[in-house]
Amino acid sequence: QIKDSATLTRDVLEQHFSDLKGTLKKLLDERLMCLLQEVDVIEQESIKPLDECQKLIEHGVSTADELLREGESAVDGDVGQQNEKLCNFTKKALHIQLDSLPEVPSLVDVPCLSAQLDDCLLTILKNQIFRHGTVASRPPVQLEEFVEKPGGILVRWCKVDDDFVAQDYRLQYRKSTASHFEDVYVGSETEFIVLHIDPNVDYQFRVCARGDGRQEWSPWSVPQIGRTTLVPHEWTAGLEGYSLSSRRNIALRNDSQSCGVLYSKAPTYFCGQTLTFRQVLFGIETVGQPDRRDSLGVCVEQRNGDDSLQRDKAVCISTNGAVFVNGKEMTNQLPAVTSGSTVTFDMEVVQLGPCSNEGGNFKLRVTISSNNREVVFDWVLDQCCGSLYFGCSFSYPGWKVLVF
Repeated sequence: QIKDSATLTRDVLEQHFSDLKGTLKKLLDERLMCLLQEVDVIEQESIKPLDECQKLIEHGVSTADELLREGESAVDGDVGQQNEKLCNFTKKALHIQLDSLPEVPSLVDVPCLSAQLDDCLLTILKNQIFRHGTVASRPPVQLEEFVEKPGGILVRWCKVDDDFVAQDYRLQYRKSTASHFEDVYVGSETEFIVLHIDPNVDYQFRVCARGDGRQEWSPWSVPQIGRTTLVPHEWTAGLEGYSLSSRRNIALRNDSQSCGVLYSKAPTYFCGQTLTFRQVLFGIETVGQPDRRDSLGVCVEQRNGDDSLQRDKAVCISTNGAVFVNGKEMTNQLPAVTSGSTVTFDMEVVQLGPCSNEGGNFKLRVTISSNNREVVFDWVLDQCCGSLYFGCSFSYPGWKVLVF
């Protein structure tokens, strides 16, 4: 691990600084080009009026020189031509303003280009470069625990650097056969349930953190392998009143007038040990019109013909928060189920008497939680139950329930 991580760190550092060199050279070249263009623009704009002034002066000098030659010719000619030439010379001289010159700007008004290059840039860059990048012997966050869930894995992580103040965490995963990690969670929590996990398949996980007030992420934790042996929870397909997602973990109460209880495909909630239905959450994504017969809960068996889980051999919660045990409403009540609510079921086995295949007294201690409130009660059954079904029923369309 030390050698592999050291080799990887060297590669990352070399690639990063190579990229920085290329980027810095490109930026410097662009800045140089920009400054040279500024010089060209100032030069062209400043030299233009001076060029025009020079042309006017040269034209005046040329005209005066030509007039001078004509005057010399008139003086040197014979007497017959002198009068005519002198007359023409005089007329031409009167029409030319030899004493008129264009206004020449003073020397202080003429631009004189120079470059101002502040040497402090090198000092700033030097200080920034020598503070850029760090090498950590240990990442500040490490993966702590994997807990199997039906069709998912609960991943927990923790800080291992007490001086590091984390603002956000970033969890990634990939199948062991995949080449790239992908983000699955970014937030402030230190645990997350990763869904859509294939049973009995290895997945690699890694986590990093972003320090308080920082933009960059910390180094990744050491990747670790997680897997689940529990099959995912699925709703039963084919019930007319409900539409299911492709993975059959989301049920939508549709517009059909048909109603009834939608059960799980199999009794995939196991008892017999301290298991919790908090692992199998009913996340209410959208809600429709409530009805007193609505129900979310667990039961011993599937039973066709019922329109609610408010019956014997079942415990459930209605959308108005009422809790039913074997069809009887309890005096304790939970908050109403609304958009964004999460209802959880925790169960552990408490055996009252001898239990066999022929039956016997059997008690489950049930905790139902909703919106930070919970009720706890004992559910007495006349038979041993190693596993239970879950189900839901809604009278009106619009309810969308995710189970995991």
